Amino acid sequence: MRNYIVILSIGMFMFSSCKKEEKISEVPAIEFISISPKSSVEFQNQVVIRICYVDGDGDLGSTDPDVYSVFVKDKRLPAADEYHLQPLTPPDQSLQIQGELDIVLTGLFVIDTANNSESTNFTVEIKDRAGNTSNSIETSNITIRKAS
Repeated sequence: MRNYIVILSIGMFMFSSCKKEEKISEVPAIEFISISPKSSVEFQNQVVIRICYVDGDGDLGSTDPDVYSVFVKDKRLPAADEYHLQPLTPPDQSLQIQGELDIVLTGLFVIDTANNSESTNFTVEIKDRAGNTSNSIETSNITIRKAS
């Protein structure tokens, strides 16, 4: 009987010490890392927004180039620009993923022609193939200057 209690105690200890893998939400989540450069000449420089992402089923991106899943809104404009994202995992697999993503913006310009420069920031969201939209993140400010 005593051996049974010891074995049962060891088994309960081992069972309680096993840690279940934490389940990541199937709704994508993003965080702002950086935006660079902090100052850009209109129509000349690329601006890169770096975000980190996590997704519980890995269904970010699409093989169809006409499907847009990254949305970047310049605070000076009424609507977001849409970008295609290649699949980050094979389309037929469900994998927990996390990583960093660079979003490259081109063709930024000064909207108010009376100004030589403007400051702006961007709001970013991503949408997965199931239609789940991530949280919305906001970048720090950058300055866009007119070309000389």
